[in-house]
Amino acid sequence: MNDFDLLLQRVRSAAAESENLRDPVALQRLDAAEQQLGFRLHPLLAALYTTVGNGGFGPRDALFELCDAALSDSMETALGNYTLASADHSDPVLSWPAGVLPILDWGCGMLACVDCRSADGTVLLFEPNALDGEDASTVWFVDSPSLAEWLRTWLDRRGWYEDDQMDETSDMRLWPEAANRLG
Repeated sequence: MNDFDLLLQRVRSAAAESENLRDPVALQRLDAAEQQLGFRLHPLLAALYTTVGNGGFGPRDALFELCDAALSDSMETALGNYTLASADHSDPVLSWPAGVLPILDWGCGMLACVDCRSADGTVLLFEPNALDGEDASTVWFVDSPSLAEWLRTWLDRRGWYEDDQMDETSDMRLWPEAANRLG
């Protein structure tokens, strides 16, 4: 058993405690969602959706469903959020980087997102309230250098969103690739 398998085992165990946990996504539905998105999910994220559940676990038991049964653009799903966010906007401030999938709504417009183009699945915080003028790159922060580390932080209750850690968001650095990745 490798680190990846051990992490998935820990996540499955924690997710089993969630009242919001949904059944895992079938591989055919994962493939259909990836086709609609236009990119493949990071392998760990795909494994979460296909072996743990279709959302309803993770921080605040609130990971988005990947997609609903109809593969619609419902705002309750990661697919729907990405579809809306990446729509062609005339306002450059509203541009969205390709391959960055929203996975969790923190509230107040903030989203946790996985950069599916990065090798480690960098977890980003989209924080629109941090907008500085019209520079859209100022709203993208690195929450965790990898999805695996983000999950471990959640499992160990060390996340910035924990009651005793709420001031930790100020330590996040801007996502260095934001300016180059924004449309």
